[in-house]
Amino acid sequence: MPKIESVGTAVPSYRVTQEEARTLTRQLFDGAIENLDTLLTVFDHAQVNTRYSSAPPEWFTQHHTFPERNTLYIKSALGLSADAILDCLTPVDLSPSDIDHLIFVSTTGIATPSLDALLIDRLTMQPSIVRTPLWGLGCAGGIGGVSRAAEFARARPDSRIMVVAVELCTLTFQLSDHSRANLIATSLFGDGAAAVLVTGDEVEGEGPTIQGHTSTTWPNSLDVMGWDLVEQGLRVVLSKKIPVIVRRHIREMVEDFLISQNLSLADVGHYITHPGGPKVIEGYLGALALEESQVAHTRSVLSDYGNMSSPTVLFILKRFLHQLRDVQNQYGVASAMGPGFSAELLLLKW
Repeated sequence: MPKIESVGTAVPSYRVTQEEARTLTRQLFDGAIENLDTLLTVFDHAQVNTRYSSAPPEWFTQHHTFPERNTLYIKSALGLSADAILDCLTPVDLSPSDIDHLIFVSTTGIATPSLDALLIDRLTMQPSIVRTPLWGLGCAGGIGGVSRAAEFARARPDSRIMVVAVELCTLTFQLSDHSRANLIATSLFGDGAAAVLVTGDEVEGEGPTIQGHTSTTWPNSLDVMGWDLVEQGLRVVLSKKIPVIVRRHIREMVEDFLISQNLSLADVGHYITHPGGPKVIEGYLGALALEESQVAHTRSVLSDYGNMSSPTVLFILKRFLHQLRDVQNQYGVASAMGPGFSAELLLLKW
């Protein structure tokens, strides 16, 4: 079975507290939005204490075109991705030249050549490395990327595959967007990158094995989550339906997935769940009858970093790898949802 050997993470240098984000939002929208004080209560309920941004606070007080945002995206995403890869490789005593395949996941900016090509030059990776850029999976991209890596590892069991997920969600903030969705996103979003080393059967190493994975895309749900492209860049689309979808569908989806792996909910002790926001976490708790301790890492990552989209669940996975490094014969399910509206599930065994 393919295995996860290591996870590395990186965040930009600008640290923003929730109170600072709330104060700045009040300054920017005062007089432009009715009932602003009522709407700003989303900052109180987001359960985010800090997050990290690729731009200083004053950057958000000005209008920016999409090219301006994307230029900053490329520069910052490249640096964060490189740092996350090195953070992933250092504990296992490997270098970037040891990687056979690079999967690059992102949704908050564009580049051609895609950033995986830029990373190959920056980190002096081998010229024969295989490139697989994935765009548009949103929050589900981290699990989706690891799932694709597992497929490649089964096809080439002697390979080392690096999955990099990087998102600069804060750069999508729209000064002219007075919608509730923009305020909710501002209360939740942060920037970050994560890298996961997946290896095949023939590569020596330790870590949980990837037992299986699955994807689900619900019909008639294209309006639930995503971006609208406007002159100033990417404008967030967030529906109130998301927690409802979690509550109504996640249990059946997880049960069906586990049945396909000859398991049941009783066999799973650990849940590596993308937080989305507090209501999504509550949806997981209720639908899967989880204990609060089973979402402790999910809550703590949301509190420390906010919702970084695709890397977030991989930050949580890193904490699970540390917690479970000495256990055996325990199962975990990693899950995340994204535009489509879609869900990705991954079954791990320690």
